Amino acid sequence: MNIRPEAPTDWRIVEELTRAAFDNPDRTSRSEIDCPTEHYMVHQLRQHDGIMELNFVAELDEQIVGHIIYSHAHILQPNGTKVDVLNFGPLSVLPQCQRKGVGGALLQHSIEKARGMGHGAILFFGHPEYYPKFGFEPAANFGITDRNGKNYPAFMAMELVQGYLADVSGKFIESDIYNDELNREKVREYDKQFR
Repeated sequence: MNIRPEAPTDWRIVEELTRAAFDNPDRTSRSEIDCPTEHYMVHQLRQHDGIMELNFVAELDEQIVGHIIYSHAHILQPNGTKVDVLNFGPLSVLPQCQRKGVGGALLQHSIEKARGMGHGAILFFGHPEYYPKFGFEPAANFGITDRNGKNYPAFMAMELVQGYLADVSGKFIESDIYNDELNREKVREYDKQFR
């Protein structure tokens, strides 16, 4: 497997891959628009809140089979100050390559790159049975909630710099691009070009 930075020539391939990775009846019925939303998120993050230096693709036999994208986020503390953190996702792997270590390799590679760039922490929403093996733990352990003041097992955090979140508490604020309700009609329109 080869992991490398995403290039502009990869963009359409990555969006098709991302759509395929999340195109299952469970997810599309929840979106209420009969298509995944994640490929639109990737498209929008590249233009707005994404961190291009942390977008990576995984290749097998010179074919792109996985992708990860990071974006800017922050923790809004009760006193109004903001603490910069990273968010990642979607993490996408072609259906036929899932459960073969592609996603884990992308995640580990990108975590090390983010640490090397001096970022302090990553917070995101994902499967609580999968991500702890990479070092993630419940965000509640750090006194951080989602933007609505809630906590649940799928909301996780990882310090990249030891102690970065030690004196931090507040609400995690991610890009509005992740808000399905806000973007539903835009997703439906964007998806037409993939059919």
